Amino acid sequence: MKNIIKFLQTRRSITAKNMICNQVNEDDLDDILSCGVRVPDHGALNPWELIVIKGDAKLRIGNDILAEEYQLNNPDASEDEINYERSRLCRASVVIAVLFKPVSHPKIPFWEMQLSSGAVCSNLLVAAQSLGYAAQWLTEWYAYNNSMIKELGGNPDTDKIAGFIYIGDKDKDKIPVERRRPSKEKVIRYITS
Repeated sequence: MKNIIKFLQTRRSITAKNMICNQVNEDDLDDILSCGVRVPDHGALNPWELIVIKGDAKLRIGNDILAEEYQLNNPDASEDEINYERSRLCRASVVIAVLFKPVSHPKIPFWEMQLSSGAVCSNLLVAAQSLGYAAQWLTEWYAYNNSMIKELGGNPDTDKIAGFIYIGDKDKDKIPVERRRPSKEKVIRYITS
């Protein structure tokens, strides 16, 4: 069990732009997805859905949604910027979109459903990293885009994208530097009496 603690204390996301797009082992992907759905979920409502984007779908979505929507919202964008958006999903081997789909319930608060969706993203990220993959949890502009929500099968009036989990291989030449972490004294408080 100490290995789990050590891993959690030292885990680090590899940015999507520093990933290598190679094949993710299907058994590993199944394990990652199984871990993703094993989260706290008051009432077992499953107020989320996981959409696995891989293969040709990455570029199709890049063409049909990312490039078009970016250009629509940025009419002065250069061809390089549009191409960057077009190939954005192709940086990873697999991208898992987590779609928050709230459920009407008389006793379970909306907030708890949102938290459960965030837990799905966190579990997917940690599971992928624990298997040695490069992984990053991203939102960025397209997580708030109605066309992307529809592409994923969601309803923009009710559903939100909790995140995109990019999974790929690590580029051995691009080791991430440790980012600033909060000092525990500043963010942890004890109540003892």
